[in-house]
Amino acid sequence: MVRSFSAKLKEVTSGKHSHLVIFKDNEPAAVLIGVKSFQALQDELEDLRAERLAIDRLSTLDEEKTVSLEDMEARFK
Repeated sequence: MVRSFSAKLKEVTSGKHSHLVIFKDNEPAAVLIGVKSFQALQDELEDLRAERLAIDRLSTLDEEKTVSLEDMEARFK
């Protein structure tokens, strides 16, 4: 990897390969991915966390204290 890092980096950043697994002592040690792929993973993780939070909050939703979308929009007109 040390001798061919530049070429391998170009393969990942050009889209030729989506990722590159880097081994140390015959064991996977790291993964090299492009910035766009990393950002997509971060965005997906953020969406999943938000969805999980929404699911958790739905279980404790108090229907009597809930405001409809129409009522909420009317408050801010």
